[in-house]
Amino acid sequence: MSDRANRAVTIWLFVVCILIVFMVSFGGLVRLTRSGLSIVEWNPISGVIPPSGEEAWQIEFSKYQQTPEFEKVNSEMTLDGYKRIFYLEWFHRLVARFVGLIVVIPLFYFLLKRYIPWRKSAVYLLIAIGFALQGFMGWYMVSSGLVDRPSVSHLRLTAHLLAALALLALSFWMALRHHYRFPEQEPKGIKTAGYRLSWLMVAVLTIQISYGGLVAGLKAGHASNTWPLMFGYLVPPGMLSVIQPWWRNLIETASTVHFMHRWFAFTVLIVAIALYFLAKKRDYSHAIHTGILLMIVLTLVQIGLGVSVIWLGVPIWLALLHQAVALGLFLLNFYLVYQFSHVIEAEPRPVVHSLQAGPV
Repeated sequence: MSDRANRAVTIWLFVVCILIVFMVSFGGLVRLTRSGLSIVEWNPISGVIPPSGEEAWQIEFSKYQQTPEFEKVNSEMTLDGYKRIFYLEWFHRLVARFVGLIVVIPLFYFLLKRYIPWRKSAVYLLIAIGFALQGFMGWYMVSSGLVDRPSVSHLRLTAHLLAALALLALSFWMALRHHYRFPEQEPKGIKTAGYRLSWLMVAVLTIQISYGGLVAGLKAGHASNTWPLMFGYLVPPGMLSVIQPWWRNLIETASTVHFMHRWFAFTVLIVAIALYFLAKKRDYSHAIHTGILLMIVLTLVQIGLGVSVIWLGVPIWLALLHQAVALGLFLLNFYLVYQFSHVIEAEPRPVVHSLQAGPV
């Protein structure tokens, strides 16, 4: 690939990453303002244009008035109030369409210009397909709040979030490959302990972000406004016995999910500190050492933001900042994984024992 082609693909992939981060963050705003259920139909084409005229607005409003959210939460909402939440969700969906075009149009241009060879196009096509599936998953999530409950399924919301993280990870990884232009053929050797620990960090951080999605879907952030105690206890009794079987409490009981999210954050911190001490003993690159230190600092900041969100009763701006830092940690973690992936320990040479004739 020529330098010009590589630069174009690199910029495209980084722009895609930025747009994914924006979409996830704006999705958080939509959720926190209870705007996500304001549009009760999925019209990929006609939905681009918002209602025009009083009659069209009244029709949309009447559809919303038939939803559980209006009946159980917003029954006193006026048409003007409805317009405010409608425009937030409409803009969210409009940006999603725009992002889809930013993914698809440059991709096919790169394929036609042979910037990306067809024989190596699978991963890029997977990114495009992933965006299409995200649109479907978004509607699948929204539809769960239009039948008999005034909110979307917390499990579908978390699945939607995890799919976005997978897309972000894949796009960011490919962006790094193009940016650093490492050889396609990886050097032979043994991956370091730092590489393995950085992947453990990915797993731990993904679990923590998943619990953040569950907290958001269950609105569990309001379960307790005290820290470190919950309901007067460090470990509230009966958290695993609210529903049966016991393990369902870990993903379905608001207070239990809240407890898990607030304390599992320290598992992330422990793994980051372990990575620091491991790297301290090795002659890793400056980028790795700096990245690990930044990971620890951001994790501490994130814990502080989480505690502040609890104490202050989940203010929207602080909750969005908390979410944005989580995405920053996720990207930084993958940056470290990528850096570690090119640190190879030499394979141990086999020991050859020779037989020497003894004295006769």
